[in-house]
Amino acid sequence: MIKGVNKQVLEINETSNGFFEKAIFFVKPEYSGMSEGKLREKACSEMNGICSLPRVKATRPRSKVNYFLLCSCFLCGVITGILFCTLL
Repeated sequence: MIKGVNKQVLEINETSNGFFEKAIFFVKPEYSGMSEGKLREKACSEMNGICSLPRVKATRPRSKVNYFLLCSCFLCGVITGILFCTLL
């Protein structure tokens, strides 16, 4: 429950997003003198920036050379560990 709130609130009902029905923005006191059109424009641009999906970086498959190097490094580590344990 919110009591005694004295803030200017901007409510956007058309979010053009399938997940969200409305968005509510609390305007900072220093910008409360701006026109409603300017505030709505700024709110919509911010909402579009928030709701846009980040681009997924395409991953390339590992080449056979990388796979071979990875396996050979692993095997060298295992063999070194076994030799180290037998020397102790």
